Amino acid sequence: MSEPGPLSLHVPEPAVRPGGTPDFSNVKIPKAGAVPRPEIDANPEDIRDLAFSIIRVLNRAGEAVGPWAGLLSDEELIEGMRHMMTLRTFDARMLIAQRQGKTSFYMQHLGEEAISCAFRKALSPGDMNFPTYRQAGLLIADGYSMVDMMCQVYSNARDPLKGRQLPVMYSSKPHGFFTISGNLATQYVQAVGWAMASAIRNDTKIAAAWIGDGSTAESDFHAALVFASTYKAPVVLNIVNNQWAISTFQGIARGGAGTFAARGLGFGIPSLRVDGNDYLAVYAVAKWAIERARRNLGPTLIEYVTYRVGAHSTSDDPSAYRPKTESDAWPLGDPIERLKNHLILRGAWSEERHKQAEAEILDSVIAAQKEAESYGTLHAGGKPSARDMFEGVYAEMPPHLRRQRQQAGV
Repeated sequence: MSEPGPLSLHVPEPAVRPGGTPDFSNVKIPKAGAVPRPEIDANPEDIRDLAFSIIRVLNRAGEAVGPWAGLLSDEELIEGMRHMMTLRTFDARMLIAQRQGKTSFYMQHLGEEAISCAFRKALSPGDMNFPTYRQAGLLIADGYSMVDMMCQVYSNARDPLKGRQLPVMYSSKPHGFFTISGNLATQYVQAVGWAMASAIRNDTKIAAAWIGDGSTAESDFHAALVFASTYKAPVVLNIVNNQWAISTFQGIARGGAGTFAARGLGFGIPSLRVDGNDYLAVYAVAKWAIERARRNLGPTLIEYVTYRVGAHSTSDDPSAYRPKTESDAWPLGDPIERLKNHLILRGAWSEERHKQAEAEILDSVIAAQKEAESYGTLHAGGKPSARDMFEGVYAEMPPHLRRQRQQAGV
């Protein structure tokens, strides 16, 4: 037997770099309707295959097919499409505002709108999301005020969070939207803990944890799965796989599991992959997982296969690490366009109605923006009071903070 050679380290490489031809040959896409829909109480061991496939409802012709189809009416789908269109228009206006210096920072949802908008529709009042900075659709789809969202982005005098958070890091307890943390993986542990507390209280509310593909490499992600599986917490564990973690491609964080969903299998958690650009599929899978949690059947892990079309943030230049035409080559298409085509095929929508809806939504977003800017922007108008930093921290303000506030003269 020959002596072994020197050790070598394997470093995953992206399939293509800037200037190359986009390549998504590694994304294996089954036919729409081909993946079975298991019973709610299915044994995780019996549905292992769902962690390696992709659940799809809309086919290339725009038809809804298969066992996951048929859960939403045309009216509900039109409402869902308007939510996605509103989020996309909101993003476009806030991106322009950042370029104009009205806010310091912004993060788009371009290409990922179906995930948060459809998931919100599957939840019940009182359920709590622990989101990342790319799930503002949870608020839009729940009717949260766009003016309040914009005031938070501008950090102006009417900012609901009083300047205590970065732009886009919203928070709203009445809308089931836990305060966003820039350190994304912390949300996973908190979501599981919240769900466990809900179960301890014999409540009926469930939690939803959100994380990006890159942050699954953090230890908090794995700790959350341990607790969720051990105590059968009523929580849905969402992974948004948009192919990129800032400038690092998903292959670095994915490890050797093959898919992000497969990570859940080692913890005995039922794990599914779904087409994140298919509104109908996202809703159906979310509804399945939420019902499972509410029936005391424990957690479910869902990987949404999607693509981040825009930059990671306004501080990012994606042309430095991926081909400029890569988003055009993404094989799962655009979520709004796909739902529009489906509704047109059903006779419930038309190109004319779509253009009219775009104009109406743009008018409503611009009106909200004008109102928000009347309260101030980053460099003009009203700002949160310095007094606010002392308020809302303790139920009763301790003496040392009272003294500091008096010294500050606020």
